[in-house]
Amino acid sequence: MGFDFTGRRVLVAGGSRGIGRAIALGFARAGARVSACARGADALAALKAEGVAHVKPTDLADGAQVAAWVAEAAATLGGVDVLVNNASGFGAGDTEEGWRKSLDVDVMATVRASQAALPHLREAKGCIVNTTSISGLGPSVRTPAYAAVKALVINYTASQAAALAKDGIRVNAVAPGSIEFPGGTWEKRRAEDPALYDRILGSIPFGRLGMPEEVADVALFLASPLARWVTGQTIVVDGGQMLS
Repeated sequence: MGFDFTGRRVLVAGGSRGIGRAIALGFARAGARVSACARGADALAALKAEGVAHVKPTDLADGAQVAAWVAEAAATLGGVDVLVNNASGFGAGDTEEGWRKSLDVDVMATVRASQAALPHLREAKGCIVNTTSISGLGPSVRTPAYAAVKALVINYTASQAAALAKDGIRVNAVAPGSIEFPGGTWEKRRAEDPALYDRILGSIPFGRLGMPEEVADVALFLASPLARWVTGQTIVVDGGQMLS
């Protein structure tokens, strides 16, 4: 069964590669008018060539740029029905830089884009889908900053859902496991740290890493009428990785 988002206006923050790209294209192919932002102008141009209606190079760590993207996208599309907060700074280590990247992008870009889009979402009685991670569901020695901010996004998702239900706005999150795609973290790990790659691969019962489209499908479900009575939830999309 496919999704039909004909006439819907969708914003995807961090939409140029990997999961974000799959989400943006998934909505566009389902009939939505989509705006995507990210830092990479070339990747955004390629996305537009594949059917995304509006793109804007944006540093999601910059609050003014986030607000400008939301305003321009809403004006171009004629409003906002769905906001997807997908961007990540991928700050891994327990360092000032790692924490700053993670807080500025994973957390504050989510907060700022949500606040900027809120008047449009209220008018449309729309919804928000946040991308977090299974890393946010437990401690991480390898990526403490990343895990901590993803836990924060999970909590913020529930808080948003509780606060915005009165406006008819649903808020949910997807928590992907290890996802592999060209140029992504796990493709690099396969070459640079095969022991880690093999350890993660061995933890997934299906014997492979996930694909961006498998996360995108769940994001589209959460934004669809099929999930009209679902809010405040974080849906794990990991092929059973957390079961091991």
